[in-house]
Amino acid sequence: MTLDDLLTSSRFPRTSRYHPEWIKSSAGGGANVLWLTEWLSDKMEFRPGMRVLDLGSGRAASSIFLRNEFGVEVWSTDLWFSATENRERIRAAGMEDGVHPIHADARSLPFASEFFDAIVCIDSFPYFGTDDLYLNYLARFVKPDGLIGVAGAGLVQEFDGPVPEHLKQFWSQDLWSMHSAKWLRRHWERTGIVTIDLAETMPDGGQLWLNWHQAMQPDNQREIETLVADQGRNLSYIRVIGRRQGEVQLEDYCWPATMQPIPADYVSHPLLRTSFDATVIN
Repeated sequence: MTLDDLLTSSRFPRTSRYHPEWIKSSAGGGANVLWLTEWLSDKMEFRPGMRVLDLGSGRAASSIFLRNEFGVEVWSTDLWFSATENRERIRAAGMEDGVHPIHADARSLPFASEFFDAIVCIDSFPYFGTDDLYLNYLARFVKPDGLIGVAGAGLVQEFDGPVPEHLKQFWSQDLWSMHSAKWLRRHWERTGIVTIDLAETMPDGGQLWLNWHQAMQPDNQREIETLVADQGRNLSYIRVIGRRQGEVQLEDYCWPATMQPIPADYVSHPLLRTSFDATVIN
């Protein structure tokens, strides 16, 4: 299967309009971010003029896609990829008026509270988002009733015991934060911060993951062999969409930004006693 064959699909009609070489040059990881963004947008309503945070946006392909397809204004935010490079890619795509490249850590975001109408995270959430307290931090940046949507590589179900033998050569330490849609639903739902609109696994997601690597990264034999052996039993793509509940109080102390000091009012007191009998310590 050629890259052009792979990227021309009735399953992803929006993605099929984009040039295969542009998609290839914009790839930053192990998934086609346009597939995942289109899949997520099927269930998230985007309207022209909405402010959208694209968190962990990589080389900004998902941000350009959202701007081009839905007319939203996007803050394309990533830590690992250069905002300067992304600005050039955004400019070349003719999207400079509505896609803003930002270099920032997901744990120390430079935005005002309730600035965004929606937040999306495409194939990057496990790198920073599965901490028990992270949703309390992230939710403050979206308006009440706004949506937070995640799509990316995940598990079909959690492991009941050790990592399956056929996954061990692939399973590096960072993958312990990769979970199933059901796990992420519970992880968010128990906080009360969001209600869950959707949590599900992509049908044949494991096969699409394999097809993408065979066309894009044929030298990555370890991952390809793992996906072939797995046959979609454990590895797939997931999507989860939550809606922020406006009546829930978000606590600053639960997840202070990494560069944000704890607020306090200093009260001055004398350092030394004004009179002191030194004999008391003899």
